[in-house]
Amino acid sequence: QVQLVESGGGLVQAGGSLRLSCAASERTFSNFAMGWFRQAPGKEREFVAAITWSGGSTSYADSLKGRFTISRGNAKNTVYLQMNSLKPEDTAVYICAAGIVPGSYAYWGQGTQVTVSS
Repeated sequence: QVQLVESGGGLVQAGGSLRLSCAASERTFSNFAMGWFRQAPGKEREFVAAITWSGGSTSYADSLKGRFTISRGNAKNTVYLQMNSLKPEDTAVYICAAGIVPGSYAYWGQGTQVTVSS
C-alpha cells in the first residue's frame, strides 16, 4: 500500500508562489507515474499536472501551462508542484496521486489546502 503525504500548502497573496511536495512511503516510488489534482469548494476534482516514472515526460492542464511545474526527486520519493503567479481561482485542496499506469491512479493523498487571497 502506497501512502502519499502532501505538504507545502498555505495562504499566499495573488501573484505569489508556493511549492507543494508529496512524499511517498513506497520504496518503489520510482516505478510510479505521479499526478497532481485539485478540488475547489463546490467543484469537481480537476487534473493539474502529471509526470512519468522517469520524469522524462510531463503534462499539464491547458489553463495552467506556464505557471505550474511538476518535477520529481526519486531519490527522495517525492514529487513537487511549483506554482507561480498564483490567482484567487487557484484556491483549492491540492491532492497528489500515484499509479503504475500514467493517467490511472490507484493511490491518493489526503491533500493540502492552498488559499490565494486577492
